[in-house]
Order: sequence, then C-alpha cells, then structure tokens
Amino acid sequence: MRSDAYQGGRVVAITGGARGIGKATGAAFLRAGARVALGDIDAELVEKTAVQLAEATGGVVCGLPLDVTDRASFSAFLDDAEQRLGRLDVLVNNAGIMPTGLFVDESDEMTDRMVAINLFGVLNGSKLAAVRMAGRRGHIVNVASLAGASAFPGLATYCATKHAVVGFSETLQLELEAKGIGVTAVLPGVVKTELSAGHSAPKWVRPVAEVEPEDVAAAIVASVGSRRTKVAVPRPLGAVIKVASTLPDRLRHRAMQAARFDTAFVDVDPAVRAAYQHRLQP
Repeated sequence: MRSDAYQGGRVVAITGGARGIGKATGAAFLRAGARVALGDIDAELVEKTAVQLAEATGGVVCGLPLDVTDRASFSAFLDDAEQRLGRLDVLVNNAGIMPTGLFVDESDEMTDRMVAINLFGVLNGSKLAAVRMAGRRGHIVNVASLAGASAFPGLATYCATKHAVVGFSETLQLELEAKGIGVTAVLPGVVKTELSAGHSAPKWVRPVAEVEPEDVAAAIVASVGSRRTKVAVPRPLGAVIKVASTLPDRLRHRAMQAARFDTAFVDVDPAVRAAYQHRLQP
C-alpha cells in the first residue's frame, strides 16, 4: 500500500538537504506528515532551508551540519536528528557531486572527493542507519543516477560511483530484507539543478531525459515502504536505458551519438557551470 498517509509521523533524515533534490525531498516528506532532518556541509544554508520549508509546509524540520565523508560527523547528525525528532525511520542518502570533463583531465583531488561523497557517504550513512533501525522496520533510499546504469563520456568517475551505489543498494536490500529494513536505489535522469546545468544535450531529447527535483522527490517518498530495489525517474527513460543495455556495443554507442549524449557532458557551457565547479573545490 502506497500513500502519503503512510509517511505520517515518520522521522526522515536527508543528506545534501540544503538545495536541489534534497530540499525538494524534504518538502515532499513534510507535506506527507513526516518529521524531517536536513543535513548538509553548508551549515548556514541548510538552516535557512529548514526555516523556509517549515514556513511553507507548517511541518517539523531542522537543518543540521553534516559531512557525509566523515563517519563521526554522520553519526553526530543522526544523533542530533533523533534527539530532536525521535527514532530514525528513513534515511535518504542524497548528497553527491558531479564535476564534468574528461577523466584524464580530472585532478586526483577531485576524483578522491567524488568517490568520498558519492560512494563512501552512502556506505557511511547506510551502515549507521541499518544499526539504528535494527529490530524494527525502516527504509534506506540511496539516490543514484541513470548514469549508474549506463555510460556517459565526461562523467567517468561519477558513473563509477553511481554504478557502485546501484550494486551496493541491491545487495544491501538482500541482506536487510529479513530484518524488515528496505533499501531502494532511485535513479534520476538529468535533473534540472545546478549539478547538471550547462550540459549540451539537444533540445529535442531534453523532454525525455530531464526531470524536475520535485519529480525525484515524489519517487523517493513513494519508494519508502515498498519492495522496489530500483526506481528510475522518469520511468520511460529508465526503460530505454534498460533496453539499450541489451544491444551490441556498436549499436548502443551509435544511439548515444544520435542523442548526442556522447558529448553532452564533455562540451558543457563553462560559464553556466562556473559557480558550481568553484563550489566543488576541496
């Protein structure tokens, strides 16, 4: 059974909650009656976001500092969230970064940072949440990407981390299912946030590939309590990528070239991405 009422009274912690998908997901859970803790490396912004969402929804929400790459910081975030809101029911591992460009041009520091946030952040949160949820029902949602089920030049390390998150989530679901803890990987397409801004995919393909943060948020809320291990957003694009994965490499690569996804994240608009790229620096 799936309904917004199912979320009522639940305590939900969301990483990367200051903006984008995290902020939209916080709003969606609040509207469904959940109590929400937003965590973000930008402590000042996440506090402001929490105030905005509280005013907009009338819900119970707090914004807390969080470095997902630091296990002690992650544990402190969950401790604080539970102290303020009650025992944790849902963790949404959403924090992630997506610098673009050819792998050989990517600095070692950026490679390490991407792996630390996109992958180790998910591992850290999932382990801490699973321990806290032991003996009762709970759900872990890991925000991956359709880049975790395909390959996009200009996003080599990003694709690697998201492939890992998809595989990890499916395996963790098998380990935790008997304990009543669900695990779902949500795989968005190109989300209309600063993370993907400036890409050069042609206009004709964008209605199929692009989604709003609110669309992803709705899928996340709907996945909680379900038995679905993978959810694509939008679903039609997920089906296209699944079918494409069965094609011979040559045909699949030709299809990617036809949609210009072979260059969409290589030939980006540097002016549009400048502020985001700057914010990503260690």
